[in-house]
Amino acid sequence: MIADGVENEEKWLAAGIAGLQQNAFYMHRALDSNNLRDALKYSAQMLSELRTSKLSPHKYYELYMRAFDELRKLEMFFKEEARRGCSIIDLYELVQHAGNILPRLYLLCTVGSVYIKSKEAPAKDVLKDLVEMCRGIQHPVRGLFLRSYLSQVSRDKLPDIGSEYEGDADTVVDAVEFVLQNFTEMNKLWVRMQHQGPAREKEKREKERSELRDLVGKNLHVLSQIEGVDLDMYKDTVLPRVLEQVVNCKDEIAQFYLMDCIIQVFPDEYHLQTLEILLGACPQLQPSVDIKTVLSRLMERLSNYAASSAEVLPEFLQVEAFSKLNNAIGKVIEAQVDMPIFGAVTLYSSLLTFTLHVHPDRLDYADQVLGACVKKLSSKGKLDDSKATKQIVALLSAPLEKYNDIVTALKLSNYPRVMEYLDLETNKIMATVIIQSIMKNNTHISTADKVEALFELMTGLIKDLDGAEEEVDEDDFKDEQNSVARLIQMLYNDDQEEMFQIICTVKKHIMTGGPRRLPFTVPPLVFSSLKLVRRLQGSQDQEENPFADESSTSPKKIFQLLNQTIEALLIVPAPELALRLYLQCAEAANDCDLEPVAYEFFTQAYILYEEEVSDSKAQVTALHLIIGTLQRMHVFGVENRDTLTHKATGYSAKLLKKPDQCRAVYSCAHLFWVDDQDNMKDGERVLICLKRALRIANAAQQMSNAARGNTGSVSLFVEILNKYLYFYEKGNPQITVAAIQSLIELITTEMQSDNSASDPAADAFLASTLRYLQFQKQKGRCNCVDILWSELHIWHSWRGLRSLMHPAPVHFDTMCAYKVLVNDTVVIFTEL
Repeated sequence: MIADGVENEEKWLAAGIAGLQQNAFYMHRALDSNNLRDALKYSAQMLSELRTSKLSPHKYYELYMRAFDELRKLEMFFKEEARRGCSIIDLYELVQHAGNILPRLYLLCTVGSVYIKSKEAPAKDVLKDLVEMCRGIQHPVRGLFLRSYLSQVSRDKLPDIGSEYEGDADTVVDAVEFVLQNFTEMNKLWVRMQHQGPAREKEKREKERSELRDLVGKNLHVLSQIEGVDLDMYKDTVLPRVLEQVVNCKDEIAQFYLMDCIIQVFPDEYHLQTLEILLGACPQLQPSVDIKTVLSRLMERLSNYAASSAEVLPEFLQVEAFSKLNNAIGKVIEAQVDMPIFGAVTLYSSLLTFTLHVHPDRLDYADQVLGACVKKLSSKGKLDDSKATKQIVALLSAPLEKYNDIVTALKLSNYPRVMEYLDLETNKIMATVIIQSIMKNNTHISTADKVEALFELMTGLIKDLDGAEEEVDEDDFKDEQNSVARLIQMLYNDDQEEMFQIICTVKKHIMTGGPRRLPFTVPPLVFSSLKLVRRLQGSQDQEENPFADESSTSPKKIFQLLNQTIEALLIVPAPELALRLYLQCAEAANDCDLEPVAYEFFTQAYILYEEEVSDSKAQVTALHLIIGTLQRMHVFGVENRDTLTHKATGYSAKLLKKPDQCRAVYSCAHLFWVDDQDNMKDGERVLICLKRALRIANAAQQMSNAARGNTGSVSLFVEILNKYLYFYEKGNPQITVAAIQSLIELITTEMQSDNSASDPAADAFLASTLRYLQFQKQKGRCNCVDILWSELHIWHSWRGLRSLMHPAPVHFDTMCAYKVLVNDTVVIFTEL
């Protein structure tokens, strides 16, 4: 059925265009021969095609535009006739003899345009006659296009200020009256369309009306272009008349569109000075009118006007714009009882944006808007409307965007109250917006009170809410918690007492985060606390009595807090992370010379290692961390250090895999030889560790031979060789040339063995070691090189790597790189 209707409409349009073109052809022939009567005859027949009622507004517009083009040519003919002496008055009378009223009025408007231009009669009389005569067409579509034509041909002939048509008898008042009268009649025709036809075609009619609305709105545009319409005339005549028509038409579509037109076409300063009149019409509109959009656009225009220049801001204060807008919004919300919460929040969001632009220094105004929004939301509970929550986010984001400072937003007492009405998901979105604002503007939150208020706003990100089931993408969750971690790092105060209060406040909040969040939020809190410890260490005399005043912030207090904080990770569980943090705290306690505290942290780390860390890879990593941290500790006495060292070496021998055992044991050798501490240089125990590592490496080869039929790689022996060389260079008297020579013989024997597996990595490692030894010989830094050289020569001969004996000259930097490679385990260890 629809397809048939469209097809028929196309046929009717084609037939109309064909008839119009045919009569236009004869009209042109008459015009060329200066035959006025035939020209009028065929032009009237041509315009009769516009009498159809079968076309939709869209198709009718196509037909109208073709007729319009022809009428412009006819108008030019009438002008030529006037120049040749033809009486315009007679012509004006002649066209009124057309048989049908619609062609007659089109011709009358065309001649009327020439009549006004000839100035043979006052423009206001001709305009008044034309606008009155057009009342003869009451069909909505035909009448709207006829009056649109009248507006089009007369807009440049209105008696405006500075216009050639202005005179004693013609004033701008007449021009305004003509446009207003034409607007009124067109609006009546437009509204009438809604009430014609069956109810089932309501949507179709509304669509057709939407296609025609610009014809009506053009009148308001013409009014705004009249130079003589100053503020007084707009305030006293234009705006009241237009609003009267808007309110009285009682049509939802017309009221919304025309109010929007008023806001868009007239100047901002006019709106500001007539704000009370314009806002007074809003409560009188139909309840179904989308008044939130109208007022939002009005406030948007005023906000942009205020932002355009600081010179206009006094005008806003003079007219009390905020007070008027605030009252108007209240009345609209009160009058429209059924207004959805989305609409009310949108209004308050626009009002807040306006307030921040016009009165950025009046936080009380902004807080007042938020308070009104809270009052509206109080009867609704948690919002479940996605549109409303989106507007709430826009509302709460406005102060952040304006001030670029969350601290200022926190001064608004109603700001957190608005956030209470957000659901969990939207609360998290808003919290993320707040954090992003802090990061973008590098905002420092420097007091515990502000931190408390900030974390209350971010409840959705840092706390497991009661009864709330979170189903969130794992990557999104990690991004959220990482943002919280970055925020914690932004919290800082130079005052140490206040900084400690900030840390306590953060701890109170993140401890409610649940097992999923703690691994993200505890580490930044721990490191922030350790920063404070080191600041305290630098500002206090730790040697005399660091805990003399128990009421003040001290490292001891902070370490107690840290111990409680890290313990929370055990419920996650996250033993590896907790162990790392305990070791970090132990190192900080070492810097503060707090032996009991450092020992306690090591004890906790050992307990975690024994009871919680079960994965073999995790054990290896944790053990190397323990060894590396313990090696740097200088605060321990002999007894405590021996206890901890004994435990570490015991753990090393109990690792699952032999290679891991070997590496852990030779790493323990560093626990007995610390360069910068003479009292921690036990060469004998270093040698014991290295020999034990050799035995484990040998056992590993035997196990490999039994299981795989070959002894496997000699890489462990090469690594141990490097340790021997390291401690030899450090001056350990227990590491002798003979021991090194024996080890090289062992490596050579193993590599020559038929059971030895080829390992390019081990070969490369050994080659780098030999290059390093040769470099040391050239520099005269290694006494053992000559003694070892014969053994190395055997290895080179067997491997066919004689080129290594006479390598190309190596640059010093390159040889240093070999040294780094040779001592890679040492470098890694000392960097732990």
